[in-house]
Amino acid sequence: MTTSTSKSAINRREFVAALLKQFPDALVVTGLGSPSYDVFAAGDRPSNFYLWGAMGGSTSVALGLALAQPEKQVIAITGDGEQLMGIGSLATAAAQNPRNLAVVILDNGHFGETGMQQSHTSLGTNLAKVAAGCGVRSTLEVTEIAELDKLTQAIKNADGMTVAQVYIAAEEHQRALPPRDGVFVKNRFRQHLGFAPL
Repeated sequence: MTTSTSKSAINRREFVAALLKQFPDALVVTGLGSPSYDVFAAGDRPSNFYLWGAMGGSTSVALGLALAQPEKQVIAITGDGEQLMGIGSLATAAAQNPRNLAVVILDNGHFGETGMQQSHTSLGTNLAKVAAGCGVRSTLEVTEIAELDKLTQAIKNADGMTVAQVYIAAEEHQRALPPRDGVFVKNRFRQHLGFAPL
């Protein structure tokens, strides 16, 4: 069984930057903590919706967005701890199965924001298999950055949602902090979609 502590574990920041280059027009929802830092480090854009709190909410927010914006690619980039917190959202998203939704889980096997305690994925839980059990037909486990093209093609050619579990190294990177003003992020995102600020 491949684990996130493998020596071949992926540099998460490099992976996220490379993935987002493949989807320059995607609407991106980030899980709290490291995924937000990585997406911001890859280049801030008004189509990024950073979640600073609401642990477990990224997949649900991305699902709502994918349903509301069916012509746009929506990518949730989250962590294993955050997805575990919102595990039921995989079942809800699978029931809706929008082809424009991809959930990319950066799995280092730890709860990075609370002290690097082991998460369930270090202890046997496989989130790609959980997603498949929920009814997601397109699931992948990514163990090296060379498999990015396989993930890119899976997202672009999907006939339903895609879930990828990406095994990343459990290492800290310098924090790149996106805007923390929720009203600003919300209004910038709305304006990007052509809606008036609230």
